Formats: sequence, structure tokens, C-alpha cells
Amino acid sequence: MFHWLFAGLLLAATLTGCQAEAAPQKANDKPQILATVGMLADVVTVVAGDRADVVAMMGPGVDPHLHKPTRRDVRALASADAIFYVGLTLEGRMADALERLRLSGRHVVAVGEAIPSDLLRHPDEFEGHPDPHIWMDVRLWSRSVDRIATSLAEFDPEGAETYRRNAAAYQRELRGLDDYVRQVVATIPSRQRQLVTAHDAFGYFSRAYDIPVHSVQGITTESEAGLADITGLVDFLVTNDVPAIFIETSLSPRNLQAVLAGVEARGASISIGGELFSDAMGADGTYEGTYIGMIDHNATAIARALGGDAPERGMAGRLSTVTK
Repeated sequence: MFHWLFAGLLLAATLTGCQAEAAPQKANDKPQILATVGMLADVVTVVAGDRADVVAMMGPGVDPHLHKPTRRDVRALASADAIFYVGLTLEGRMADALERLRLSGRHVVAVGEAIPSDLLRHPDEFEGHPDPHIWMDVRLWSRSVDRIATSLAEFDPEGAETYRRNAAAYQRELRGLDDYVRQVVATIPSRQRQLVTAHDAFGYFSRAYDIPVHSVQGITTESEAGLADITGLVDFLVTNDVPAIFIETSLSPRNLQAVLAGVEARGASISIGGELFSDAMGADGTYEGTYIGMIDHNATAIARALGGDAPERGMAGRLSTVTK
């Protein structure tokens, strides 16, 4: 409660007292851009090139569904020249504060607005809201690249050609990534092509790459998994002889450990197929700490653990650890 009260008060002060002032600049005088989550910050960094400094509010291992702004976050929001967020309810209650900043005249962009509604998932259990995990479908996420390039050009018209050129080059890389994911997932034997994770962050991955997905929790980790959820998943795993389940780097493995114990109590055998990046990327400075590396890791780990055929070190041999 304190975090949200503090954030609201400080953001209100920012809106009323600072909105007409120029945002502070660093010594290099480049615009300072803030993105809420790592996947988005990575794309903005690529498109912006050397014309801006980009930072992520939420780093590796942070669950955006549950994130509460810290004093540092609020200061970063107040001083940023431009702010990018996913929207589609990913950032939870922060979305209201971000929208107030936009209405105050700040350059605030929700990249999820680039996705037509008919391409979004609208699960019944998510109270009429779209599934925000759009980065799990590479083709869908690539639509955000044009949105970012256009927005950066509005913010900095002199860099418009640079942003356009960087966006086009990055989208070519994303097409190669999308092809790789399709190829390796398709090698998983059909009976074993079942993706079981901690929470429902892989719905777009499932739809795009033809692999059914099952999870203990729903789309938002604010909901708690119940005994019935765990028991039902155990029944499914035992009945279908699924070889592996996956934990997520941004979530506690507690629920999946309960599932694993339940399967073993039924006399069946199942393994942990590895860690997947769902709502956050890998460590800063690593290949897995980029969007492309994140998806490369996920696809490679899923394919190999479920009996498919994928290179140990992924699409370009750059994965930092050998997958199973």
C-alpha cells in the first residue's frame, strides 16, 4: 500500500510541478528513454541506436504483474524524456500513472496499441482484458518495432531515417528468429508436444508455433494456484506421459514443485526441462539478456526437453549454457 501511495503522490507532484520543465540530461546530452520491461527496452535500444540512452525499469527476474514502483522508479519516470510501456494490463496499476503522464504532455507510448484487437488473445478468465504477453509470438511482437520507430521519429524528427533503417534491419533478424522457432518446435513428436509452465504466459507462443500449453496459474501471477489446479495438471501429465515441465525465471518454482511431487506420487516419471524466460529476460550483458536470445533460449530448451531436434547452443550457437 505504501508503495502505491508514495508513487501516486510523487507522480502527482511531477505532473503538477515539473511537466513544463525539460527533463534532466546526462553528460552526453542524449535523450533518456525509460522502458518498463526488458523485452521492450531491448527493442527500443536497437531501434534508437546511438541516438539515445535506454534503460529498463524492471530488470532480470522481476515479475511485472506484481511490480510496485520504488522511489528510484518514480524518479526515473519523472526524469525520462520518453517512456515506453507494453500496456494491455501488463504493468497492472502502473498503467493509470503512465496514462496521466501521457495526458500531461510527456512522450509516453503504449506499444501494445500497435496490435489490432483481432490479433490479440482474449481469454475468458482474464476479465475481458487481452493477454499482454505479445512478445511470445515473434511475428506479433515485430509489429511493435514499427510503432517504436514511428514514435521515436515523432520525438526526434532528425533521427527519423536512423530509426527507420534500424527498425528494418531488426525486423529482418526477427523473421529469421521466427523461422527458427517454427522449425525446432515442429520437430517435437506430436504426442510429446505439450508445454507445461508455471503461469499462462505462453498463450501466444502456443498459438503461433502449434504447441498446446498448460499452466498452474492464469495469465496474471496475482492469482494463486489452488489444490484443484495442481491436481488437474498432475492428472493431465500422468495421463499424457508428458516428459518434462518448465519453471520460469521470474516466478517461484513452488507450484511446479508441487506438481512434480504429485506426478511422482502417482508412480510416473517427469523431469524439469529447464528454466524459461517469460516476463523477464536473462542477465544483463548476456545473449539471453536480449529479446532474440530470450526467445532462442526458450525455443531451444522446449524442443530439446520434449524430444525435438535443436542445436545445443541455439539458433546461432550463442546460448551461454548448453540446454538439455
